[in-house]
Amino acid sequence: MSGGGKKKGFLIKPSTAMNNDINVTPLVDVVLVLLIIFMTVTPIIERNIKVVLPSMEKVEEAKDVPQEQLVVKVDAAGELELNGTKIAMNDYITTLTEKLKLRTDKTVFVQAEDAANYGRFVRALDGARAAGATTLGVATEPPSAEPAAQ
Repeated sequence: MSGGGKKKGFLIKPSTAMNNDINVTPLVDVVLVLLIIFMTVTPIIERNIKVVLPSMEKVEEAKDVPQEQLVVKVDAAGELELNGTKIAMNDYITTLTEKLKLRTDKTVFVQAEDAANYGRFVRALDGARAAGATTLGVATEPPSAEPAAQ
């Protein structure tokens, strides 16, 4: 039977068209496995990191508050005090202007009690600016006459 005849080939046609899209499911599986591996290994590696902290510098201590500093206090009743002396709102700007004329440092600190009216506080700030203050400070605690214990 070894005849010199031709072998006849046959062709199988697929029932559906060829799919040319890449299947990303195995890729996502591999990426997720790598993510899990890195998440579990990273905390183990970080335990052995040496950290060199800089040496601590000595911080300059703040100087005591000078007596000639201008402090305006607004109390709960809405009354103003300038360095401990009560002053009417009408005389506030003129008195503060006179005190600021004699000074090179035109800084005014304004301190308000917790129960003070916010509008009065803003008027005290605006009045200080109108009187010629170049720097306004808001004091959160009343100034103490004695030096702070350290």
